[in-house]
Amino acid sequence: MSENSEYRVAVIRGDGIGVEVIEEGIKVLEAAGQAHGISWSFSEFPWSSEYYIKHGRMMPSDGLDTLAGFDAIYFGAVGHPEIQDHVTLSGLLLPIRRTFDQYVCERPSVLYPGVESPLKGQGPGDIDMVVIRENTEGEYADVGGFQYTGFPEEIGVQTGIFTRKGCERVIAYAFDLARRRDRARHVTSVTKSNALGYGMLVWDRAFETVAKRYPDIETRSLLVDAACMDFIRRPDSFDVVVASNLFGDILTDIGAIITGSMGMASSGNIDPERRFPSMFEPVHGTAPDIEGKGIANPLAAILSGAMMMRHLGEDAASDSVERAALKVVELGESLTPDLGGTSTTEQVGDAVVSALG
Repeated sequence: MSENSEYRVAVIRGDGIGVEVIEEGIKVLEAAGQAHGISWSFSEFPWSSEYYIKHGRMMPSDGLDTLAGFDAIYFGAVGHPEIQDHVTLSGLLLPIRRTFDQYVCERPSVLYPGVESPLKGQGPGDIDMVVIRENTEGEYADVGGFQYTGFPEEIGVQTGIFTRKGCERVIAYAFDLARRRDRARHVTSVTKSNALGYGMLVWDRAFETVAKRYPDIETRSLLVDAACMDFIRRPDSFDVVVASNLFGDILTDIGAIITGSMGMASSGNIDPERRFPSMFEPVHGTAPDIEGKGIANPLAAILSGAMMMRHLGEDAASDSVERAALKVVELGESLTPDLGGTSTTEQVGDAVVSALG
């Protein structure tokens, strides 16, 4: 991109540590912007569980229309110990993903120098994979209903939606990513068609169809239980993984833990066609147990900001933030307790800004 680029970013800090880590992410984005000729216009929206308690909804009725005018969305976390998760997620995060057709959830898992994996024998760079999660349908399609609510005979029906179009487009994104990565050029599909014989068969057939268009990419298909085992015993065997909404959600939590900490887990909810704003968020959630203590790891939020810059075409700025974060982790002087350090959230953010210099 040319110098003096300008971007309008909607900021939803949400709940818990989301408020704290997004502060550091914005700090790093502004520093990177100054170095690379990028102007940020951040607009804050106080949509959160506190907003729900006051107004009975997670965001205003015209909230999605408001967000549609932005270049990107920077999201902290949502969730509250006193509110059911389906209320907070279905009232804010999931409607954003669906309305803006952010059908790709991209979540990298990299073992950085300076970070120790709980897995024996895994060193820096040994684990370097990206999970591409289908993000708008599948098991989280919100199709179903209740009968006899509150009675002993209560019934809940939950329906997964697997469309051929939805499966093929996210699988094609995974193959395109594999071609761009400087790795083994390998795509693994995660399925459970031995037990889920309708929707997952649509997924399997879509994978086979798309794979034929990429003869240069090696492929394999794993049942989700085998994939979970291999994430633990052979994580270095994965490059790009593509999975349904539910399976991708579970596998990426495993990927975060085996690479050191949920505090390092970045993600992007992406509309690859750029018809709508994409949303970038750390994966770690609200972490109410450490809220307000100033010890939350901001690196996931910072790295999510780097993903946002790359999506906007600011590759040089994105690279600089990733290198700065890597340098901070490798030096080990400014780390939060989840990575074995004693630094505060703010100190880690300052260290990344300093490393940008």
